[in-house]
Amino acid sequence: MKYYLIAGEASGDLHGANLMKALKKQDDQPVFRYFGGDKMKAEDGELVKHYADMAFMGFTEVVLNLRTIFKNLKTAKDDILSWKPDVLILIDFPGFNLKIAEFAKANGIKVCYYISPKVWAWNQKRVLKIKRVVDHMFCILPFEVDFYKEWGMHVDYVGNPLLDEIAQFTPDPQFRENHQLGNQKIIALLPGSRKQEIERLLPVMLTVTEQFPEYTFAIAAAPTFTETYYQQYIGNKNVKLLFSSTYNLLHVAHAAIVASGTATLETALFEVPQVVVYKGGTISIAIARLLVKIRFISLVNLIVDKKIVTELIQEDCNTQKLSHELSLITNGNGRTQMLAEYKTLLNRMGNPGASEKTARLIFKYTQSK
Repeated sequence: MKYYLIAGEASGDLHGANLMKALKKQDDQPVFRYFGGDKMKAEDGELVKHYADMAFMGFTEVVLNLRTIFKNLKTAKDDILSWKPDVLILIDFPGFNLKIAEFAKANGIKVCYYISPKVWAWNQKRVLKIKRVVDHMFCILPFEVDFYKEWGMHVDYVGNPLLDEIAQFTPDPQFRENHQLGNQKIIALLPGSRKQEIERLLPVMLTVTEQFPEYTFAIAAAPTFTETYYQQYIGNKNVKLLFSSTYNLLHVAHAAIVASGTATLETALFEVPQVVVYKGGTISIAIARLLVKIRFISLVNLIVDKKIVTELIQEDCNTQKLSHELSLITNGNGRTQMLAEYKTLLNRMGNPGASEKTARLIFKYTQSK
């Protein structure tokens, strides 16, 4: 069968690659075409557009890049119509993907949506559109099933695909030695994979390094950027820069400072105490504070529905507060308590297998035309 996938950011590329791998076990002759990244490309098929040309963060950034977004939408629509897939698989990235879902549905193409848009956070009436344009929704957060049920929509809960990726991970025993990390405890810096995230978060992350000389700081660098790009922020600070090594870094890390997003959950699943940070454009944040209906921004806190990790948002994301919160999780009761709270999260997350379950359901639903 012909599968067309659209993933618009690094996490979607990761989950898309795992899903493609699982679909190969269900389908003897799968053919893939997609918007995605290097991980999906490694699984075979044709990469039409790289997510590096698609991911824009916040309301203001979207407005400033509308021309590029519309161009990408047209490219996707034209390519889908030309290729005529048996099924369209949309992975997260709702601002873009819901428009593509509506287009595909109008053109008689079956639409599967993997990783639900966060409609429970704001503008919940978007569920009505989802019911209309999505044939099958696959959710990765337990509370989403009840949320959709309240709106009269059946969805499939498949577990969380991060568990699949972590289960497949084999630590490099020579990681410290190969990257000259020495014997000090390590604090990982995860500033995100989008340009806007890195520009806003990495500089403030780096301001605390000199206050913790007993630790080695290491940045989990996004593969879409160069060493030169990161070096403009690092300057002469003694900070390690590690590309394509996030899981190995988390495996050896003592603590972490993490940009809000999928990485907060990954860090928790590796049982690394963390401080979550987020900074957006002034206008974007003002609008979000008016519209967002949730108490937390990190997946860790959202899943357990209580504060486990501290979230430093906007003006709270500063050197003084970041340094204070980091000191609490490197030693003492704050660290012990967070590690204990992680156990609740791990129990709620369940077991690996999301990619395989989703692939089985997509293959089943696509067969029953």
